[in-house]
Amino acid sequence: MAASSSSTSYQITLREGLTTRTVDDLKKLLALLPVAKPPTRKAELVSAIADYLLGPGLQRLWSELDQCQQSAVAEAIYCTEGVHRPEQFQAKYGQLPEWSSQRGWNYSYNKPAAKLDLFFYPVHQYRSPTLLPIDLANRLKAFVPEPEPLRLISSEQLPDTVKITHKYPSYRTRKVKENVTILPLTQLATESLAQQDLLAVLRLVHLGKVSVSDKTLMPNQATLAAIAPLLQGGDYYTAADEPDEPGHEPIGFIKPLAWILLVQATGLTKLDGKKLQLTPAGQKAMGSNPAKTLKAMWKKWLKTTFLDELRRVDAIKGQTGKGKRSLTAVSGRRAVLVQLLNQCPVGEWVTYEHFKRYGIASENIFEVSRNLETLSISEPGYGYLYETQQSWSILQDAYARCFLMEDAATLGLLDVAYIPPYNIPRDDLDEYWSTDALSFFSRYDGLMAFRLNALGAFCLGQSEQYTPITVTPDSSLRVLPNLDIVMTGAPLSPASLLMLETFTQQTADAVWKLDREVALKAAEAGHSLQEFQSFLQQASAEALPSTVEQFLADCRQRSESLQDLGMARLIVCHDATLAAQIAHDSRTKKYCQLVGDRHLVVLLDQETRFRLGWRMWGYSWPLGGSGGCEF
Repeated sequence: MAASSSSTSYQITLREGLTTRTVDDLKKLLALLPVAKPPTRKAELVSAIADYLLGPGLQRLWSELDQCQQSAVAEAIYCTEGVHRPEQFQAKYGQLPEWSSQRGWNYSYNKPAAKLDLFFYPVHQYRSPTLLPIDLANRLKAFVPEPEPLRLISSEQLPDTVKITHKYPSYRTRKVKENVTILPLTQLATESLAQQDLLAVLRLVHLGKVSVSDKTLMPNQATLAAIAPLLQGGDYYTAADEPDEPGHEPIGFIKPLAWILLVQATGLTKLDGKKLQLTPAGQKAMGSNPAKTLKAMWKKWLKTTFLDELRRVDAIKGQTGKGKRSLTAVSGRRAVLVQLLNQCPVGEWVTYEHFKRYGIASENIFEVSRNLETLSISEPGYGYLYETQQSWSILQDAYARCFLMEDAATLGLLDVAYIPPYNIPRDDLDEYWSTDALSFFSRYDGLMAFRLNALGAFCLGQSEQYTPITVTPDSSLRVLPNLDIVMTGAPLSPASLLMLETFTQQTADAVWKLDREVALKAAEAGHSLQEFQSFLQQASAEALPSTVEQFLADCRQRSESLQDLGMARLIVCHDATLAAQIAHDSRTKKYCQLVGDRHLVVLLDQETRFRLGWRMWGYSWPLGGSGGCEF
């Protein structure tokens, strides 16, 4: 869950803070002040420093701090209730202020004090100075301005390339050398793609062409390879993004796998043997507004435990067994990231690093595991992650990148900008064992930036209405009066081919024929004739011929002429008088239909109410066979 800026459980005065310092430290502090005759005893040193800081020289001393140090003082006064929070400060300002007692392992007894040490003091002697004394803060408020409010940095445009700098030591020159690589930045608008991909995946499931394991519910590689071409633009990465040298780890599928998991987790499909089939909700989604379906899927996914995104990071071992019991609830992690996404401006790019820094600075952070010793990198027993104690460590980083790229972007909420994940500098991995052998830490390391689009704002509840983007087909068709459909432009995409195969019969390499039996069979299976007509209208360079419009209208009329009301019981009454009485009695007439003279039809979902009404007559209802009964 998100952490809030908690208040300190204690406050100290300036003299209390000075008392925690050693005599040597006090002498170093006093050397920074214009005191003519410095004392030597501790009590006198404390008094001399306190008298100066609480006197008229405080404003001049504060003005001698550099801008970063002044910001540290201002943050403690107005934002953090006197506490200096290094991690949050660095996330907001991009650097830490200069201290004599720098947070690190380097130690020098003779290192002089910094002026900032006069403002912050430790609670105990062996703690780092992090508290601004309350009496000192009250005097500083008179002239120290409030700091700039925290904001999430965004931009309207991104560069076309990304500069990747690799640093490595030169043993010959004993200097650090740099190798700079310029990579093209792929920018992908997902809003319209997701709506088309959703319908393509549902249609593929409806045709019985999606198989998953009956144990893990995961598709195999052959299924994923068949789905990838059906998606608009394919997957995020292709074989061309793989390096030429042998021994590299493949990126693997992202969007195809995400879609199969999403439609299962959100109740649009169910398992029948080893194949997925549409549920009633999935069948309804095929003819519904895809944007509304995606919004419903997003809300359900945020609550589902179908998959922990961390499992998609193959380098992190120990996620099963004891390690699984220590992992936090995914709903809490997702809630924090959604809260951060709601802070992103619609239509502007946010780099992942700025998103991460904003999360740390605003203390919108989350835990991944309550016992980090159960997790490791690559091999169990090596590279244990018990040292990942930062607010946003490599665990949070890996989880957030997967959530943004595989979940939110695939559903069309975020446009993404990315490069291949190979060889991206990750200084945060240097301290962990066995990371040198990894091609990448996660397949999502290449996510550079994202942009919340209009569909994302709609799914997040920021806007009540959504206007779909007009989708222009990637090729042109010619629809002839004789019901032939001829491809006249570029080859059809796999998704468009699937649409034609569903509603038409192919008669030549580039020719399809509208066939009533095929169209009605598709409509009976739940495919939308209206969606198919819209597809033809957009793909055709000319208006549809009247014969084709009449054909489609006739098919729609025939498909809608009969309505399936569900399963029913057929009841035979002893005589026509009894049947008429039941059919017109106020207690039973709403739940039955008279058929002929002696027969009544009762829908199964109305059976209980009908039975209660019939019993009020003083009769019982003996069950007959599986299909009906007799009075």
